[in-house]
Amino acid sequence: MSEIKLKIINADGHTMATTAAIEYAILVNTRDYQPGDRIVIETSDPGMFCVVQLDEAVLPAVVQITGREASFFIPFGEKTIPYSPKAFRGDRHLITARVAEDSEVYGLRNLALNPFDSHENTEMHPHAKANVETRGEAVFAARNAIDGIFANASHGEYPYQSWGINRQADAELTVELGAHCQVDRVGLTLRADFPHDNYWTQATLVLSDGQQQIVQLEKTALPQYFEVDHVTDSVTLRELIKSSEPSPFPALTQIEVWGRVLAG
Repeated sequence: MSEIKLKIINADGHTMATTAAIEYAILVNTRDYQPGDRIVIETSDPGMFCVVQLDEAVLPAVVQITGREASFFIPFGEKTIPYSPKAFRGDRHLITARVAEDSEVYGLRNLALNPFDSHENTEMHPHAKANVETRGEAVFAARNAIDGIFANASHGEYPYQSWGINRQADAELTVELGAHCQVDRVGLTLRADFPHDNYWTQATLVLSDGQQQIVQLEKTALPQYFEVDHVTDSVTLRELIKSSEPSPFPALTQIEVWGRVLAG
């Protein structure tokens, strides 16, 4: 039997609340979060897959704790903009983490989904990173492209957060899956705040073994899917070619990676 421990640790490293359980941990926090607070998920088995929901106003997700623990820092200030105004606010918070069922881990799913990703995250996969984010603002961070929110008719505030490239010609984004996966297809949902936004007509998908696949994109608010059929532990989006329309602002709302984690 596997154990999961949930803790809230403050900026000084003191544990403010904690619970531990076999298979399914539930922590109720009855205090306002303070700057520097973080939620820690500890597991008895390295590499454990868990279903986590660190706030009621944020989607749950299947994630892999690649070591024995992972931390999520509570957002404050401008870092709150990509989240629901209800998230992480107030004096009553429900935090849950449970061992994922085999069907949840190994079944067909979006392997990129992780609404609890962040810059600080190194031990909870999937994880998104990019070589540029517009003005370094949280509302244009790479993690927004894997948070599971597809609203793309505007920009600059929840629920219209996106990955913004700051007009950088060599912009690229990588989703680290954390495990070897059979990937069947990749979905891209472009931000579609037209005419403010532009869009990409072409992009290149690069897999962890270096295989590349060029995909053609259309001007649409709908998700666009591309068959892949390859084993990989990451997907990189690069060589983004902007259309000839006058706007200098293409952006990505979501990247999906549909497939299965390979056992063993």
